[in-house]
Order: sequence, then structure tokens, then C-alpha cells
Amino acid sequence: MSSPTVIVFDVNETLSDMSPMATRFADAGAPEEMARLWFATLLRDGFALAAAGDNASFRAVGIHVLRRLLARTSLRMGLDQAVEHIMEGMGALALHPDVREGIIGLESNGYRLLTLSNGSSRLAQKLFTDAGIGGSFERLLTVEDAAAWKPARAAYDYASAACGTDPGRMLLVAVHPWDIHGASRAGLGTVWLNRKQEEYPPYFVAPDLVIGDLRDLAAALRRRYRPKA
Repeated sequence: MSSPTVIVFDVNETLSDMSPMATRFADAGAPEEMARLWFATLLRDGFALAAAGDNASFRAVGIHVLRRLLARTSLRMGLDQAVEHIMEGMGALALHPDVREGIIGLESNGYRLLTLSNGSSRLAQKLFTDAGIGGSFERLLTVEDAAAWKPARAAYDYASAACGTDPGRMLLVAVHPWDIHGASRAGLGTVWLNRKQEEYPPYFVAPDLVIGDLRDLAAALRRRYRPKA
């Protein structure tokens, strides 16, 4: 891995804490655990479209998946109201506790910071503005402007072209091993943010670095790329 100049962040779950979405499902009368099923199914369908060479809006896929799941559930409100209430939750999320300080540390070390999300850049902007770090990111990229969702190579190629940087000087940070795998195959360096201390799946390309807290990344990069005497 070459010394990176650009750090690219996944957004959903990597930077945003999606655990409050469970409460949104409970508010509507659905089981809290349906939140994880919904997100996993949303990603599955987005990945299937990418594999077939197609693309779709994260929100559009999310709404249709949600309607299918909730249609089989006894709700406390009408289906349309439940869908709206849950989807609004995506715009009310906050950052994980380690994110703000971690981003400020990386920015102070001179890295160019971008995001590459399968979701909305508008929601990402709100997320960062609410946390006071909206100006820390050079670009907020979404795969809706690319040829396909991550982890298709086209998504990472789009990010490379958008910031005018060779993939070998870029570093992707994500909590999702599938994202790490896709970025690695596209020539980017990778950092697995393993907050839950889980085992990395052996069938994916291993990350270049593993951290448990984003506040540790700046120091980890200094150690790895310290000039040799």
C-alpha cells in the first residue's frame, strides 16, 4: 500500500450509528430486529442490481423493501405512515462517538477526506453538519452518480476519477468486509474499522490495517508510513 493522500469513508454504519433505527421500527409496531433485516435486504437487492450492471436509488430500494417487510406485520399505524416514519429515521441519525474526533485528527494531519456512500449525499451532509464537521470533507460522493453500487469496481473508479487521484494513493475506511474487499480489488488501500471486535471473513481480501476506534487511525497511519532513517 502506497502512502495515501486521500481517505475515503463509507457512511452507513461506518460513520453513522444506525442502532436508533430499531426504535423507529418498534414505534410502528414492527419487531426491533426487523431493522437489521431491512438494511441487509436493501443491500442485497442493491448488490444484485450492481451485479446485473444496473443502478438504483438507495431510498427507492429501501422504501420498496420496507413495504414488503411491513406488509406482513401487524402495525400500530397505516403502512404508508409507518414507511415514512422509518425512512425519516435515516435523516435523524448521529455519528458514532469516535467519529468527530477521528475526522478532526485526520484532517489536521493533512489528509484529503471524502465519503463514498451507497446512500444519499444529502443525508451525509446533514449528518456531518449536525456534528460540526461539515467542512472537513472535500467531497461527499454517492454511488447514485456512479455506474453501480459498492462493492462493484465502478463505484471506486468513480471516486478515484472524482478526486483526480490514483487508486493506489487512496484509502477506504469501512466497517463492512464486503466494502473492504471491493476497494482492495479496485486498487485502494483499506482500513477495517472493527468496533465490535468481530472475526474478519476469510473469503474476503484482508484489510491493510485494522482499528477498533476511528480516533486511532491517524496514529496508525503515522506508524505505518513513518519515514525510514
